[in-house]
Amino acid sequence: MEREQNGLTIGAVAKAAGVNVETVRFYQRRALLAEPDKPYGGIRRYGADDVARVRFVKAAQRLGFSLDEIAGLLQLDDGTHCDEARELAEAKLADVRKKLKDLRRIESALAGLVRDCCMSRGKVSCPLIDTLQKQ
Repeated sequence: MEREQNGLTIGAVAKAAGVNVETVRFYQRRALLAEPDKPYGGIRRYGADDVARVRFVKAAQRLGFSLDEIAGLLQLDDGTHCDEARELAEAKLADVRKKLKDLRRIESALAGLVRDCCMSRGKVSCPLIDTLQKQ
């Protein structure tokens, strides 16, 4: 990874990427971002490619990819692994669709319980709590 002679500090990388310094360090510990050499008596310097890499990781996280999955995507970043990247994205899409199905089921169940709560009057126990206690 080629770096500019007068590159960016870790704080400048974090700011440019819209994250905090600890996030950059965390990505380094997870091997998602290389840690540049530290010159004797100096500070580590980063380049624009490092900012782009942090932004890539954040963008992938926003799409629901785990850090392990992102590490896999980064290994495919040479322009010749589009099929493998597509397969990872298809798997993520299937996972998201399953979660959406589960969330719709949960939404329906909760909506019914809320509706039952609104109809409950007097000394009848709360239908929501009663249902949860029977589970």
